Amino acid sequence: MGGSGGGGAGAIGGGGGLISLLTLVFVVLASSSGRAGASYDDTDLGSIRVVFQTNYGDIEFGFFPRVAPRTVEHIFRLVRLGCYNTNHFFRVDKGFVAQVADVAGGRSAPMNDKQKIEAEKTVIDEFSSVKHVRGILSMGRYSNPNSGGSSFSILLGDAPHLDGQYAVFGRMTKGDETLKKLEELPTRMEGIFVMPVERITILSTYYYDTTNESCDEERFMLKRKLAEAAVEIERQRQKCFP
Repeated sequence: MGGSGGGGAGAIGGGGGLISLLTLVFVVLASSSGRAGASYDDTDLGSIRVVFQTNYGDIEFGFFPRVAPRTVEHIFRLVRLGCYNTNHFFRVDKGFVAQVADVAGGRSAPMNDKQKIEAEKTVIDEFSSVKHVRGILSMGRYSNPNSGGSSFSILLGDAPHLDGQYAVFGRMTKGDETLKKLEELPTRMEGIFVMPVERITILSTYYYDTTNESCDEERFMLKRKLAEAAVEIERQRQKCFP
């Protein structure tokens, strides 16, 4: 990931130290009232939910498999492999976007071979009529076609100038309070990017299916969540108490 882009123009770059070298564009998460308006309804939202556990709170989102099937498949595969764990939001431009860094440059933990292979893949552009409004998830990409990787944005406001230019693939379903916290954090300018002063870490991630809400499923998800948290705790322990 990486890149350059203007807050007004909508071009978005990746993070992780490669920002000045790359030219990425992004896309984000929509809805001015907690729902993405205009060109879709919730029948387009699949049953899978992904949760990013950050150091400022959780953000949950769902996918639009009928709107952007290849993008959804790619991002979900990255989630299943744990590629976003220890990654971060490198950009928070209030009223515009919060952008997740490319996993290859944004993680603080090294990737295994499977993660590296998936992180190197790109996905074709799947533009649609879905509007870029607060809460929408939108893929990042370079200026050249079909270059989306692992960086994506969550829209923090309406951005009609991005419509039809980036692949919308989902929307936030929970976590607006977390987004509001992120928008209030101190920022600094680095070139054309508005970046948080403190690192906004994605501590761990997990996913679940809303059609499986039995006690057994909840116990399974809790065990997974605890296991992922344990990995992060151990990483921090080794860092602080070698």
